[in-house]
Formats: sequence, structure tokens, C-alpha cells
Amino acid sequence: MRGVSPVLEVPFTDDGEIDVEGFRRVVRYVLGTGVGSVMFPGFASEFHKLSEGERATLTGVLLAETGPSDVSAIVAVQDHATRLAVRRAADVVRAGADVINLLPPHFLAPSRRAIVAHVRAVLAAVDPVPVVVQYAPTETGTSLDGETLAGIAREHPNLALVKVESSPPGALIAELAAGDPPLPAVEGYAGVQLPDAFRRGAVGTQPGCSFTEIYVEIWRRLAEGDPAGEELHRRLLPYISYWMLDTELIIAAEKLISVRRGLFGSAHCREPAHRLDPEEIRMVDRFLAEFADHLPYLG
Repeated sequence: MRGVSPVLEVPFTDDGEIDVEGFRRVVRYVLGTGVGSVMFPGFASEFHKLSEGERATLTGVLLAETGPSDVSAIVAVQDHATRLAVRRAADVVRAGADVINLLPPHFLAPSRRAIVAHVRAVLAAVDPVPVVVQYAPTETGTSLDGETLAGIAREHPNLALVKVESSPPGALIAELAAGDPPLPAVEGYAGVQLPDAFRRGAVGTQPGCSFTEIYVEIWRRLAEGDPAGEELHRRLLPYISYWMLDTELIIAAEKLISVRRGLFGSAHCREPAHRLDPEEIRMVDRFLAEFADHLPYLG
């Protein structure tokens, strides 16, 4: 998960069915951008709107495409019940997942003790396969800290990374890096705080996937110490900071970007969803015009 590790979106047809071939094109596009890993399904994939059968079909497409490649497949586990999370994690590892992304349980405010027990159970079930713990307090209300995560890592060395989506993420990223053991972190949240996270020790970023090329370029330049990386991020920031005001908003915006780029045919989002208004659609088109040099047509 070093560098850029996009979360894959799920295209639907206009009548709301999953577009399997469109998803295959998404996977192949992202694999061709120079990333080292991809993740599915996440919030950007509308995982909470997929049936078990749809999720299995799309995961199969992902693993079939990543299997022959050098790109790692990170498969997410979001089940609230520990028993189900353990079962899903073991199943996707057997199917070929390289890494597990674990979103801790959050419905009905479980205690910290229960959350830690859940995380430990999944780590033990897939050891030695590496696991990323996703910390997304805005979306889940879950509260974790660096010492708690370090304590888990001391007993479970396959806790390989933490995806930090607190706002801002920098303090926790630095705390994790200074812990015992040190824990590397990646930042998410569309990369809104990417330069600060990088300066504080983040080893990667995990945004959406419709304009992966821009994130790859920003990361490359930051890693080389090139000030142009921060300048490119400053140009991107007005767009992503607006879109990330609401998760459903950025899902809708990224889907329209992918349609405009020719990846798939419909920007449909399953209800309940954000419907882009005319000004938000114009914003997408301004974005594509401004970054045209980075975002070729893919149709």
C-alpha cells in the first residue's frame, strides 16, 4: 500500500444493475496507472449498497485481474458481527486477496473492548496475511488511538498499516509512527490533507479512482522533494475539499468523471444517493478541463 492505492468504484447501469464489464474496465484502467495496490470494496465502492452475490462477483473480477499482475489486491471486510468478519476475511484470503482492509464495527456504539476484540479476532484468523485497520471516525463514530493500535500490533504483527481518515489525520499518523512498535499509516479522505500527511510520515494515500493519474503524479513529486507536488495538490484542493463535504457527493462526482472519461456508460448511484445539481456538474467539467493534460480520454 505504499504510494497511491485507489479504492475502486462500482458502475451501475441506468436501471441500477451492476455493470460487470464496466467494473472490469475500471480495474484495468487503475492497474495501468502505476499503482502498487488497489482496494475493494470501500465507501467509494458503495459497498453498503451491494448484495452478497454482487460483491462476490465483483471481487472475483478484481482478483482475476490482479492475480497475474504485480499490483496487490486489498479486499475489505466491513461486517459488524465478529463471526462474519472472521469468515469473510478467511474466505477472501483463500480466494487470492493479498491484504485485508478491516473496518471495525460501529453500529450501536460498541465498546472499545469489543472493537479491539473484533480486530484481534480477524488478525488471528488470517495471520500471516497483512491487515490494514481503517480508522474513519466521521463515517463510523469509532474512537481509536495510537497506543491502542500499537498494543494490538505487539501481539499481532500482521497488523501492517492503519488507514487514517480522521480530520486532520496528521497527529495520529505521527503518533503511530512514534509508537512501539512503529505503525506505518496511509491517509484517505480523498487526499485533502495529503501533503501534511506525507510530511508527518504517511507511506501512502488511498483516494477514489476516477482521476488516479493526478494522485500518482502528486505522490511522485512529493517523494522526490519536488515543490510542484504541493502546487498540483493546491490546484486539486478546491475540488476535493468540496466533494468531500459529503461521501455520497464525491461518489457521484467521481462517477460522472469516469463517464466523461469514457470508462463506463452511466453515472447512476443507487438510492439513497446524492444527485449532482447543474452547478456541481459544471464543476466536474471545469475540473476535467483544468486537468486535461493528466486525464486522457479512456473510451
